[in-house]
Amino acid sequence: MSTRPFIAARVEEFFDRRVEGLLRVLGWREKVICYTGYGSSESIRVLGRVVLVPARARGGLGKATEELIKRRGFRNFFSAACVRAAVTITVGDQVVSVTTDRGGYIDERIRNHDLPPGWQQVGVRSRTSRTSLADVHVVADDVDFGLISDIDDTVISTWLPRPMIAAWNSFIRDESARQSVPGMARMYTQLLAEHPGAPVIYISTGAWNTHGFVARFLKRHGYPAGAMLLTDWGPTNTGWFRSGMAHKADSLLQLTRDFPNIRWLLVGDDGQHDPVTYANFAHVAPDRVRAIAIRQLSPTEQVLAHGTTTVLPEEQDAVADTPWVVAQDGRGLLAGLRALNEPL
Repeated sequence: MSTRPFIAARVEEFFDRRVEGLLRVLGWREKVICYTGYGSSESIRVLGRVVLVPARARGGLGKATEELIKRRGFRNFFSAACVRAAVTITVGDQVVSVTTDRGGYIDERIRNHDLPPGWQQVGVRSRTSRTSLADVHVVADDVDFGLISDIDDTVISTWLPRPMIAAWNSFIRDESARQSVPGMARMYTQLLAEHPGAPVIYISTGAWNTHGFVARFLKRHGYPAGAMLLTDWGPTNTGWFRSGMAHKADSLLQLTRDFPNIRWLLVGDDGQHDPVTYANFAHVAPDRVRAIAIRQLSPTEQVLAHGTTTVLPEEQDAVADTPWVVAQDGRGLLAGLRALNEPL
């Protein structure tokens, strides 16, 4: 069996290399974009991407135009990857040399670090870029509670995946026009306040290009900071497209390995596949799930999400021993969680 990547992946890399070469000739410069990572006493996970960006505008009009474009969604999707670029990561006195993948992404685990629990920063730079600081949440070994949250239609009202509305929300609308799901930020904040040092991990099938927007959105609406595990749209090494369900399932299993002492509260919505994904995970690892909380979309949101008023079948019967709460907003979910026989 051939070990060569799928043809679409090879074509994508060929194209990206040609674009990168052209933009370098035009004077574009390297920039490291850092994503929020996480870790434990054993290892930390540093996430980011190296891209090429044009020289910054110098005049007042140019800077104003640049800022206006930045706030529009389509700006997030226009970047040129630095393919297989050399990168150094500095963690305290330790310097680690890594290489980006064919999409310019960094996903590196660094062991034997000396970072204490809490929010820490590590330096990341490419050969010609400035050093960027990556936030990393180091979780203490005695923490046994964690929160895993979907993003689309769980904390942000997106009306995905209906094509026209998804395109409008993602590419055209100003970032400040996006709406938060009522009560969710308060629910997350209260739960984490009861478990000092507990991590929140946001998992989504959305593209890494939207990381900056999502981080700003979460901060603006009062959500607790946490690592984000997004995905790279486009061909994989084995096929044309990535599986959103597989991405979430793989991320959940990876977190059980990274944090063997944590039992998770899983929060999602019934607009796509969260109930099935979470139920499957609870079936595979029942001792790692404290409860499942599903935000119930309204009939209008159900139509916009997947073209029908019929919600996904409930999966509680498959995981009868796992507490399961369903409500239309964060206030209802929090009340349901408070009513459980077993406290969180």
